[in-house]
Amino acid sequence: MAKKKTARRRTGKKREKRTLTAGVVSIQATYHNTIITFADPAGNVVCWASAGSQGFRGSRKQTPFAAQQAAGAASREARALGCTHVDVKVKGPGAGREAAIRAVAAAGIEVKSIKDVTPIPHNGCRPPKKRRN
Repeated sequence: MAKKKTARRRTGKKREKRTLTAGVVSIQATYHNTIITFADPAGNVVCWASAGSQGFRGSRKQTPFAAQQAAGAASREARALGCTHVDVKVKGPGAGREAAIRAVAAAGIEVKSIKDVTPIPHNGCRPPKKRRN
């Protein structure tokens, strides 16, 4: 005779819905992809999106249009959580930098400041030696 299935009780806390009014948007624009992350002022990630997660594949991920779509998707998700104004941090040399910032502003989120946090070496690593023929 088969065992009777019993309902399993969930142990642990119920996940509460986060709400935020101010936040930080990190835009990482590489040569091959653009990743947009919304975080609260403490730095805890609330929602994110990338060009790849929006269905763009291959060389289409690196376009400004793909960055715009990803930023729009992440902004809509953040707006649903109550985000109204953000500080923007942009990192990387990619093509989707400006398009992503415009998409965040167009989604109805007020952009308070824009800061470029691209890491720049101050004569850091030694470059590889020249190629020989």
